[in-house]
Amino acid sequence: MDKYEEIKDRFEKNADKEKAEKMSKYMKNLFAFYGIEAPKRRMIYKDIIKAEKKEKKIDWEFLDKCYDDKYREFQYTTNDYLFELKKYIVYEDIDKIKEYITAKSWWDTIDFLCRVIGDIGLRDKRVENLMTEWSENENIWIKRTAILHQLGYKEKTKCVTLEKIIVNCFGSDEFFVNKAIGWALREYSKTDKEWVGDFIGRYKERMNGLSVREGSKYI
Repeated sequence: MDKYEEIKDRFEKNADKEKAEKMSKYMKNLFAFYGIEAPKRRMIYKDIIKAEKKEKKIDWEFLDKCYDDKYREFQYTTNDYLFELKKYIVYEDIDKIKEYITAKSWWDTIDFLCRVIGDIGLRDKRVENLMTEWSENENIWIKRTAILHQLGYKEKTKCVTLEKIIVNCFGSDEFFVNKAIGWALREYSKTDKEWVGDFIGRYKERMNGLSVREGSKYI
């Protein structure tokens, strides 16, 4: 039994119909669930990911199978796998990650994949220009990834890039884009309140009210 089938077998044995219904409802009934909460889910495949780390390479065929599966826990499996093996992911892998961003898209997977790309960005300067390009993409999830990829960078944040990306996203009426702008600013304000305060002061008239409220929370 390959690792995808092994995980599927374990998920099926641990399925909880009542929890599955609640989890699906929370996600607007967009996805089917086994009803396995995160801590238990991660324990189910902990040994498999531990073994994968020893291989020191990404098994994209396995991840494709996971992402194609109708159950949301398998997309979460992909996210956890990528995060645990993130040091083996390179710039050239972003095209593959982009496929996952644009497939079965919703905030729960996107906000995790942002972190994966963000980690690549700390190691490869080419990510800056790519994320700036992504901020002009019509796909809202590509935009959201661009906005949030530096989340958690703190003093390593490239402010010029952050500004370009956010400005490129002005004028959107998409909740998930405007929320992301506010979140990125709010998070960076924990590191540099003055920069964020100045940014909002300069662009407030062009910003969505949600972005302003979220970004101003700590300043």
